[in-house]
Amino acid sequence: MSACRALSRLTGRRRTAVIATGIALGALTLSACGDGTSGGSSQTKFVQGKDGVDTVPVADRRPAPDISGDTLQGKPLKIADYKGKVVILNVWGSWCGPCIAEAANFSKVAKETEGKGVQFVGINTRDTEKTQATVFEEQHKVPYPSLYDPAGKLMLRFPKGSVNPQSIPSTIAVDRKGRIAARSIGPMTEDELRKMVTPLIAEK
Repeated sequence: MSACRALSRLTGRRRTAVIATGIALGALTLSACGDGTSGGSSQTKFVQGKDGVDTVPVADRRPAPDISGDTLQGKPLKIADYKGKVVILNVWGSWCGPCIAEAANFSKVAKETEGKGVQFVGINTRDTEKTQATVFEEQHKVPYPSLYDPAGKLMLRFPKGSVNPQSIPSTIAVDRKGRIAARSIGPMTEDELRKMVTPLIAEK
């Protein structure tokens, strides 16, 4: 009887551990989909905007980090190669509801601005298989490349406070000189995206 009781207690503990692990993973998944909360710091020099887009005054802009790797199609890509263009970096995942909601907006504005010196680049994260992401691109007719970053390492290269690694989608704008110029935490509408891009197009 004592052996049976010991086995029962051990089984109960294992069940409790499994349940606790499941709850923790569920919480992480929920926090990963951005709600527009930035969690930034005063070091970033972002000026909070009323339209969901935070901007950085020209004099306070910091160089963007080295964002490079292989695309979903296996081709090498470096953000530095686009210096001289405005670069819009969008962090997304095929599993993320807000990312699905904003996909058409990004595709449309990317096509509108490609002839104006603007390059959109996606950073796909937390998709364990590339096929999950490539199917997403096909379904939403995404016209620009995306770096494949399943572990989310590229987000950690950004200066502290510029992005929240738990907020997906997130969008960072890099000016023509390769400096972080604006950001948005959470999904973006077409109008919000245009308000982010248009002033940077006008800069020379």
